[in-house]
Amino acid sequence: MTSHNDPIETVEMHTGGEPVRIVVRGYPRLQGRTLLEKRRDARDRLDHLRRRLMHEPRGHFDMYGALPVEADRPEAAFAVLFLHNEGYSTMCGHATIALGRWAVDTGRVTAVEPETRFVLQCPCGPVAVTVEVKDGRAGRVRFESVPAFAAALDRTIEVHGFGPVTVDVGYGGAFYAVLPAQRLGLDMATSSLRSLVDAATAVTHAAKRAVPLDHPDDADLAFLYGTILTDGGSGKGRPSVNVCVFAEREVDRSPTGSGVTARLALAHARGQARPGEPHVFESLTGACFEGSVAREVSLPGRKAVTVEVAGESYYTGSASFTAEAVDPLKDGFLLRP
Repeated sequence: MTSHNDPIETVEMHTGGEPVRIVVRGYPRLQGRTLLEKRRDARDRLDHLRRRLMHEPRGHFDMYGALPVEADRPEAAFAVLFLHNEGYSTMCGHATIALGRWAVDTGRVTAVEPETRFVLQCPCGPVAVTVEVKDGRAGRVRFESVPAFAAALDRTIEVHGFGPVTVDVGYGGAFYAVLPAQRLGLDMATSSLRSLVDAATAVTHAAKRAVPLDHPDDADLAFLYGTILTDGGSGKGRPSVNVCVFAEREVDRSPTGSGVTARLALAHARGQARPGEPHVFESLTGACFEGSVAREVSLPGRKAVTVEVAGESYYTGSASFTAEAVDPLKDGFLLRP
């Protein structure tokens, strides 16, 4: 394992209450020609730094991070790797919204009023970002997703502790199992967070066993990232509340940008979401993302759509993290209740 004890500097933000720790200085240069190769290098050679930044005592169980890196696609202003308690996700909408504002405010991309547009290369592919700008300051951000699609509709799986449960699986830059909480005997308004997390985790484990996944672009994208429990609504007319439980039981405080994308791809596949039709999705913090199907597109062997998602992010501070070589806990730990 490569050691690294130099300070790592970050900008701290949140989107809908979900943290975004943006690494701005001090991270070793990643090896690899493509972004997915850099993602593998980060995982295989420098994963102790992910743990150092995401885990206690510098982070916590539900911390989330973003590591800007050099893009390999010529149209992209820069690329990013997403970090969480378990590893490296392929897409993150709430972090993309924060990165949009940060990139304009820091001059990483040149500000143009009233809107600044640029391409962010994510592990799942290029994402078109639009940042509202007034008096040189960035505000609300929206992004257009990579092609999203329904991977499975009305698939009945055997979930430990719940029996047979019908789920959908959608791709919005990452794969999610999606279902109303009511199918598990739960209620988004009254059930405890622990019961929602336990149920969503059980669904994720069952869906991983029962629903084979593939993606035409790269095999590294073909894994189930988590489960989204909903209130059964569509987000049309009134906000639909959902909670996304991903990675190692991590709870998204935001409505989940890639999850909103997956939900709208599923709704479109059912004929319940037309291009340009607005939908609103709400998280457990009360934060909302607006979403709509942007365009109908195609992937090899399947129909797909792109989805536009909009939200707001805010700064919470900055940090310089250090590690002493003699510290036995320098690379982090997690205590799980």
